[in-house]
Amino acid sequence: MLLMLRNMKTFIGLNCIIKPLFAISDIRSRGLALHPSPILLFPLPPSQISVDNRTVYNLCGRMSYEELQSSVNPSLLSSVSGCLSLSFNSDYSNSERHNGFRAFYTVQDVDECAHEDNGCNHFCSNYIGGYRCFCRHGYRLQTDTRTCTAMCTEDLSGSLQGMVSSPGWPGSYAADAQCSYTLSVEDGVQLVLEFNGEFDVEEEDGVCKDSLLIKTPNQDFGPFCGKDPPASPILTGSHQVQIVFNSDSSGSNAGFRLIYTSREKTCPNQVTPNSQVTPKLPRYQKSQKVTVQCNTGFFHNQDVAEVPHIIDNVTYTSWCGRTGTWSPVYSCEVVECGEPDIQENQWPLDILNMTKTQYQGAIHLQCKSKYYNLEGEERYICDHHGEWRSEAGQTDFPKCVPVCGRTEKELISFGRIIGGTQAEHEQIPWQLRIVQHRAGAALINDKWAITAAHVFNQLKENPRILGGGIDLKQRKTMINLNVEKYYIHPKYLPQEENYDNDIALIKLKTRAPLSSSLLPVCLPAKTDAAAMEGQWGTISGWGATKNNDMAGRSMDLLYANVEIYSSGKCSQTPLHKDKQVPLVFTDNMFCAGDRGKDSCKGDSGGPLVVPPLGPAVSKDKKPYQLYGIVSWGEECGDLGYYTKVDKYLDWIKETMEKESSSAQ
Repeated sequence: MLLMLRNMKTFIGLNCIIKPLFAISDIRSRGLALHPSPILLFPLPPSQISVDNRTVYNLCGRMSYEELQSSVNPSLLSSVSGCLSLSFNSDYSNSERHNGFRAFYTVQDVDECAHEDNGCNHFCSNYIGGYRCFCRHGYRLQTDTRTCTAMCTEDLSGSLQGMVSSPGWPGSYAADAQCSYTLSVEDGVQLVLEFNGEFDVEEEDGVCKDSLLIKTPNQDFGPFCGKDPPASPILTGSHQVQIVFNSDSSGSNAGFRLIYTSREKTCPNQVTPNSQVTPKLPRYQKSQKVTVQCNTGFFHNQDVAEVPHIIDNVTYTSWCGRTGTWSPVYSCEVVECGEPDIQENQWPLDILNMTKTQYQGAIHLQCKSKYYNLEGEERYICDHHGEWRSEAGQTDFPKCVPVCGRTEKELISFGRIIGGTQAEHEQIPWQLRIVQHRAGAALINDKWAITAAHVFNQLKENPRILGGGIDLKQRKTMINLNVEKYYIHPKYLPQEENYDNDIALIKLKTRAPLSSSLLPVCLPAKTDAAAMEGQWGTISGWGATKNNDMAGRSMDLLYANVEIYSSGKCSQTPLHKDKQVPLVFTDNMFCAGDRGKDSCKGDSGGPLVVPPLGPAVSKDKKPYQLYGIVSWGEECGDLGYYTKVDKYLDWIKETMEKESSSAQ
């Protein structure tokens, strides 16, 4: 086509003058050649030439044909499906005649078949505006219009026996094969496959490049490849089988051949996962019965009383049907223990970590307060009964028992209550103060305290108790422990000359908030009097600091170390000052003291602990144990009498357990 413009007062826009008229994207537009006639003049403003929407030249002035051929024309070539555009402008200012320009354009077809990436894997045929792919005999073109695959799909439904092989057998199988052979017989029959002859399906480094896959509605066999034939015969257990063979474009392998036959269906040797059957056979014939038992840690979720064939929650009976399936089939589900049920009253027991809540799952328990020790095992396993059980077989979770008889600070000092030395903060954290009677008590765990029974002789209401401090002048900073109830020993009789069984328990309404300044003392082991004789212990309290001086009661907690005397010395009791009869000494008591060191009025109910407070020792030091409770004494200063706590351990334990269980 020729474009020739000579008018001088013109604007011409030729957009995509070289645009294909075909609806094919592979036409290449080529060839805009500018020719002079005989000399080309481009006036101002310039003419613009664009290739694929990109401006390549703005021309004006004069250029010969040779100049155009060498500089401009070689660039005027569009891409495939591209566009060439030329715009020519002229104004009114031309003072002389100009020749203008002349241009030719052509289109040229592209041979797509000459390109390796055309997608045809067999034959390619080019035509103006496009190309087509063709296949060799025995192949068909896929829907992508590029790929040729072997025509090896066959429906063999209804055939009870026969042969299936790779395309081209016994020669090399076809490349790019996508074969599918369908086998189907009546539902009471199963198909049996057996490989026959050479097996050679391409693989590389243990990976299947070509593959053979046998599919049934319930399971797949394969994929298979390599030179070793799969184990056969293959009892498919199904009356419907699909044999799928795929190959790529490379290789020259022989392929496979298999024979298919049919026989009566049998049932597999597993009724349901996670179970065992009895009797144990490789396969089962129609109408054969088995007993199904779920594996340990699994159970079937069926009602034993309502569902037939159920023996118990892990065992039932099943029959092999004509279709090769078992009936009934109840799945065996894993035993679930659930989240550990830690009650509020078990605080501060807590789960440190947990793997899972199902069978064989494990939990580790801890006390989440450092002022408690775990009493019992810390690791529990979910057993096959659905219970959390320790390695020793316990199903009850351990208890968090308050740390007893330990202080966070031990000072190197000795002192007295009568003329004693002031205790330091956190040195005697079990010491309690009974406010109404100005008496003492000792914390023995986070819910219970212990004192002398005679403290309650005149008390008509629950006592008010303070703890966690040493200075009564700052009692507002001390911890108020609310009392739920107190329990006087049933054999205690309030007699002035006989303080036998002088012991009482105090139950708190809520747990004491244990801290470094409020900790329980340990109860002792059962010990006879001879073993106690000669030991030293520590007494403490806010009692009188001078004999017969009730006004001189200390506002600061004092302590003193005293020696436990022999029973012989203790039995030499003083006379009652009014009745002039000896005060009673029994096996439930002991006495202790030292020159100028003794408990006194206001110290009643307070603790005597062993070992005594004193120089710091190693970590092997035994915890402080409550040997005695301040009970009575005629004069303060050298010797006092104490309730022997180890004589009442059974009563203490029974009372606390009974009252704790009744509150739940």
